[in-house]
Amino acid sequence: MTEKPDTKTAKIAKPLASQTLFRGLDVVSAVAEGCRSVKDISDRTGIAFSTTHRLASALVQIRYLHFEPRKGYRLGSRLVELGFLAYRESAITTTARPLLEELAEQTQDTVHLAALDEDEGIIYLDKIGGKRPIEVNTRIGGRKPVCCTSVGKALILDQGRAAWTKRYEQEAAKGLAGPLSLEQWLEAMAIYAAKGYTFDLGENVDGIRCVGTPVRDASGEIVASISVTSTDAYTDEARMHEIIPLVQNVARKISMLLGARST
Repeated sequence: MTEKPDTKTAKIAKPLASQTLFRGLDVVSAVAEGCRSVKDISDRTGIAFSTTHRLASALVQIRYLHFEPRKGYRLGSRLVELGFLAYRESAITTTARPLLEELAEQTQDTVHLAALDEDEGIIYLDKIGGKRPIEVNTRIGGRKPVCCTSVGKALILDQGRAAWTKRYEQEAAKGLAGPLSLEQWLEAMAIYAAKGYTFDLGENVDGIRCVGTPVRDASGEIVASISVTSTDAYTDEARMHEIIPLVQNVARKISMLLGARST
């Protein structure tokens, strides 16, 4: 069977090395458009029947598609999960952006919004550059470890000692946990959890200091965190403590906009 060049599913030029990936996405798109059988998907995408069957089976294995006998294919639970995460992160970013801009203006420093990615540490959802002549090596969509960043620590404040230990050991095995020993780090985390804020004292990048705090949703769960980032030249210990209530106030406002109760 030859592939059909004219299909309803949108086509773009596909590099050979990426062909399998693009074909897999075409299969998912066809199912999203209502195709339920391998023949329907093959007809819609122009992909050979045998290749369509192989791709659909692989997508079922990783939960991007679900298959039921006599009913056929439908979108899988993993896509539902990813869709929810994309929606939630978009909603958080849109809600938080004006307040993050205010915080950056107030402190003159770089401000970050981050969320937890269980497989990859933390992911930066937003970044507002500061006005000080310093370079902060982060980007929206970029990832960093949890244990040595203030936003990472803030994201796991509620998890407790057992989960903290597991996280530290996982990142330490990859050389990503930072300079503190496990006991030193756990002692610091207990203090942070009691006070509701976190520090990065050059643990991620030498000379960079950060103050972080969690953001909560209507359920009270931590769904994001924010931080103010500067250098030790501009941010001594006294100034870090001055920044704490500013960061906490903005995090509280964002949380309330997400439905959290006022505290």
